[in-house]
Amino acid sequence: MLVYTTNKSQFLKHTENNEIDERILASMEEKGLGRVSASEVASWRYSMQYMKNVLSGDDIPEDAGVAIEYAIPQTAKRIDFILTGRNDDDRDTAVVIELKQWEKVYETDKYGVVETFVGGANREMPHPSYQAWSYAALLEDFNESINSANIVLQPCAYLHNCTTEAVLSDRYSDDLERAPAFLKSDSEKLRRF
Repeated sequence: MLVYTTNKSQFLKHTENNEIDERILASMEEKGLGRVSASEVASWRYSMQYMKNVLSGDDIPEDAGVAIEYAIPQTAKRIDFILTGRNDDDRDTAVVIELKQWEKVYETDKYGVVETFVGGANREMPHPSYQAWSYAALLEDFNESINSANIVLQPCAYLHNCTTEAVLSDRYSDDLERAPAFLKSDSEKLRRF
């Protein structure tokens, strides 16, 4: 289920006018997707400013599609951000972006697991690239139009506050190969992805 959808031009306008969080929340409530915590609304307000920075400029067409909080059917999972359009090969493409506000990430000895500060303590969490890839795989499995229209899915993760490079460690090379991770200093790289 699509929660918030528009094009790049309108997304930039909603973000520049500081109303993006209100629009996402209103759409969630309208679609009956349950209560949303104040911290989740704040995360939209904050993270969408970073996505505005990525989408600003002429690299990405004004009519590119933007979807926020896409609820994957038959799961409780939601994709943070999807950018749609046509790639350099003129194929329909959806870039699936997992957004994280994490500042520091640490390696663990577990496959596909990192450690970061969330919920008041350091905790083990799925690697954001693994998470983005798994969401794209679920989307491919549960959305027939992805397969029938031959849409290219390109998952990635954007840790827009992260300054540590542990998330890019060779330990996570399988996850990073399927879904690259971009850090705080990588907004230009993400724009070109």
